[in-house]
Amino acid sequence: MSPGATPKAGLKAALVQKAIELGFDACRVTTAEPPTSAPDFERALAEGRHAEMAWLAKAPEKRADLARVLPGIRSVVTLALSYHCDPHRDTSATSAELSSAPRGIVARYAQHPDYHDLLKPPLQALTEFLDAAASVSHRSLWYVDTGPILERDLAQRAGIGFVGKHTNLISRSLGNWFLLAEILTTAELEPDAPEHNRCGSCTRCLSACPTGALPAPFTLDARRCISYLTIEHRGSIPEDLRPAIGDRIFGCDDCLAACPWNRFAREGSILRAHHRADLARPDLVEWLELDDAAFKSRFAGTPLLRTKRRGLLRNVCVALGNVGDARALPALRLASLDPEPLIAEHAAWAIGRIESRSRSASTAMPA
Repeated sequence: MSPGATPKAGLKAALVQKAIELGFDACRVTTAEPPTSAPDFERALAEGRHAEMAWLAKAPEKRADLARVLPGIRSVVTLALSYHCDPHRDTSATSAELSSAPRGIVARYAQHPDYHDLLKPPLQALTEFLDAAASVSHRSLWYVDTGPILERDLAQRAGIGFVGKHTNLISRSLGNWFLLAEILTTAELEPDAPEHNRCGSCTRCLSACPTGALPAPFTLDARRCISYLTIEHRGSIPEDLRPAIGDRIFGCDDCLAACPWNRFAREGSILRAHHRADLARPDLVEWLELDDAAFKSRFAGTPLLRTKRRGLLRNVCVALGNVGDARALPALRLASLDPEPLIAEHAAWAIGRIESRSRSASTAMPA
């Protein structure tokens, strides 16, 4: 052991304590053994269930063997960070404002600055603490869903939570509302006990999915998932799926929100301080009128920047087609002339939907 290194028996306890001090809501450890789910992941890729997310298919051999990511790896530190927020704590609009304009829904995690940026300082600090406490001869790497690792499965083996039937991780103390990060290290740390599935006979998440993206327990078809369609998908949204998207304009929380384990959810200190109430229930018409400069200014440093203007306004058009009325038509007609074909196409679809509802309502009115 090098001078200044923490004895092995106290290293893990010191690491966990430091993680909590830095604002993480859970810190647990597992071994560097290959995840048993690696064959399931490879089968999903072979069946094309990852859709256009080509990055998932990169370096599959590393996901199955962490020693290819970090030679000499002995342990994996898994960390959880809650993004749950009390819906009654703050709001971006009054009740009158909410009722006066068609509003959209942004996934909870995206109602904050980009978590990759927020997690970098505490994660880097924890990694430096671990390397210093272990010994100068040890090496560690940290990731926030950016590395070729099966983080969900490692987190279950570390006891952070269990993989639910919606394929997301569920924590008995955080519900569904948390993000994951990892530290791969050559230091040997005592592993924690794995968590076991506790879904029982519950299938609420499967029933909650509006588009049938969960055809069976523990099976996700990204090609039908609203989160995929509104964030990762770059092209036109299939017309048969557009009505089911409703007023969701960035991501979807329906399968997560349906889980009864959310009764144990609690706010985390890091993200709580950065919640953007203005992103919770935005005015769809206002967002549709954003030009490229206004889009970049409004969403700088947030996950919504990921879709670019063309993707977000595509989503806004779909939402307006589902929940908008005649008041949205001027903005939609202008959007139908947008030089970006993707926006123009979806705006035209939305106009047709609103006008069709208007005609149906007129026909149904008594003479």
